[in-house]
Amino acid sequence: MSPLDPAIGEGTAGIMDSNRDGGAEPRHRPPSGATAIVLSGFYEGLEVVLDRDRFVIGRGRKADLALAEATISRAHALIGFDGEGFFVEDLGSTNGTLVNGAPVARQRLKNEDEIQMGKLRIGVTLPR
Repeated sequence: MSPLDPAIGEGTAGIMDSNRDGGAEPRHRPPSGATAIVLSGFYEGLEVVLDRDRFVIGRGRKADLALAEATISRAHALIGFDGEGFFVEDLGSTNGTLVNGAPVARQRLKNEDEIQMGKLRIGVTLPR
């Protein structure tokens, strides 16, 4: 296992405030009301609004949600919106990504699904 990215010290979190592509308009604008909330560990209770079409979660400083969690990869998973709905995609992580306990490469998300990355659990609330 590689060490934490030095830019994200242990016990810290960072949220990028621009799109991954340098601030260009998203291809698909997600509906309002979608959120992700950390359900376990040091970051329990941290809530993020999913207001972009791409949202990378990892421990690296370039992740949209950067968490100093040793069991997740620098760019671990992507929560995205493709016009039809939200999905999660594993980005080649070391420990994999699970949805409701099942390993996935890419999975369409439903309201109240639980995503697990390493020891980190994240719940999603999606508009109906």
